[in-house]
Amino acid sequence: MRSISWLSRGLLLCLLLAATLGAAAPPAQRGQDYQAVDSFLREQMDTLGIPGAAIAVVRDGTRVHSAAFGHADPSGRPMTAQTPVLLASTSKSLTAIAVMQQVEAGRLRLDEPVRTYLPWFTLNDPRSADITVRHLLHQASGMSSRDTAFEASRRQDPEALEETVRALADAPLAGEPGRGFHYASANFNILGVLVQTVSGQPFGDYLEEHVFGPLDMFHSHPTRAAAQDDNVAAGYSRWFSSSWLPTDVPAPLAGMPSSTLYASAEDLGNGLAALLDGGRYGGVRILEPSSVAAMFEPRVQVDGSKGYAMGWFTRPLVESVAPSRPVPDGDLPLLLEHQGEWGNSHTYLAMVPASGLGVALVINGNDTAAPSRLKAIDTNILRILHGHSPVPAVIHEDWLQRYSWAVALALLVAEVLSLSLSLHFLLRGRSAPGRRLAPLAVGTAALALDGFALWLCLAYAPARFDTHLSVIIRQFPDVGVSLVPVLGLAVIWPIPRTVWLLAQLRTAEITGPS
Repeated sequence: MRSISWLSRGLLLCLLLAATLGAAAPPAQRGQDYQAVDSFLREQMDTLGIPGAAIAVVRDGTRVHSAAFGHADPSGRPMTAQTPVLLASTSKSLTAIAVMQQVEAGRLRLDEPVRTYLPWFTLNDPRSADITVRHLLHQASGMSSRDTAFEASRRQDPEALEETVRALADAPLAGEPGRGFHYASANFNILGVLVQTVSGQPFGDYLEEHVFGPLDMFHSHPTRAAAQDDNVAAGYSRWFSSSWLPTDVPAPLAGMPSSTLYASAEDLGNGLAALLDGGRYGGVRILEPSSVAAMFEPRVQVDGSKGYAMGWFTRPLVESVAPSRPVPDGDLPLLLEHQGEWGNSHTYLAMVPASGLGVALVINGNDTAAPSRLKAIDTNILRILHGHSPVPAVIHEDWLQRYSWAVALALLVAEVLSLSLSLHFLLRGRSAPGRRLAPLAVGTAALALDGFALWLCLAYAPARFDTHLSVIIRQFPDVGVSLVPVLGLAVIWPIPRTVWLLAQLRTAEITGPS
């Protein structure tokens, strides 16, 4: 009996030792994972030519890793983990915090109609009276991106936010409020107006005092001017799918709550740390745990197992297992994530509440023709942090998006050729009787070309990308540089050309052959 007792104690000691060693192993493994992430980012930057990138990783409420690579602007200034970058749609997670703070303060109720707080709010649909605060947070108001687009504006004045929301009175609804998912940044712009109305502070001032300040987000800013004073990173666009060039893309103040906030990777990491710690950052509490839990709850289905919470997409964390060993979605941890896509920046936020993992990635450039290349970086970082190798990027964009610059350039060449042929026939005088069909054919073909260009630009492309033509021109700069003259020729030249041509043909019929 005594020998068995000593044997049991020995086994217990071994188990305790193994448990101790096992507990000590993860930090070392995690350090290797962070090194692997940094190596992967350097490799992707070299392969794709990305100008600059910064990353922050948090675990259990603490930032455990940050790094930066490349340059922040054409001067060669190094990118740092403290360099502000235009966030695009990852701005929404910060606005959601502000909204839930007002809910906790009793100034907003999630299931109350927006008109309770903004009596003037309306859209060009009587159903807009049914839109609630919760509908906005979950992208379930029924608004569409195309009908509420603001991204082409260049307004930076303080009144721009509310006036842009008031201008939605002419916008239709694409669906029944509360019935389904319709992504539109206008939802969060309205939330920004709600916060500033019930708090009595301009939205940007509110964020600085109640979100950025408590979270030590010293390099986060609500306006472009403030970000520029803090050496914001210049934005780059990938022109013609080949060259990264610094590009000025509009970042209107009207989109502050949804798209045009600025922050550094480390600052975003602080926000993730607070959310993953139930709303507490250091000794400061910005939200109650119940409010954070409500933010994380997906109430709207996007597609398949993908949902939308309050400013966060949700899905099973497939990156936590090897691709060769699929696991049922129900057995995978929940991932909350959001990507930010602007014409000249790409950002990514991710949280795994079950493990306390958070990732913030900022890139001061974007490839609008194939953004899936950068999105693959996001998901591969998650794979690496879960001990798996990255997988090759898969380009998901269709031919029109990938080669939209080539389509626009081809249209411009065709329009210029049409212009030169038309002028050739119109300026050479009367045509011989047997050759009058040639200018008529050229004129007819020119009208067909103009019609096709206008249909593609004014109907098909806006419907395909769910936005305005003006947004396409501004957010896809390599497309816009060709599309603007195409539209000018297709709109202005057809009428005088046709009148001139018909007048010449009429004169030729009256005077007869020379």
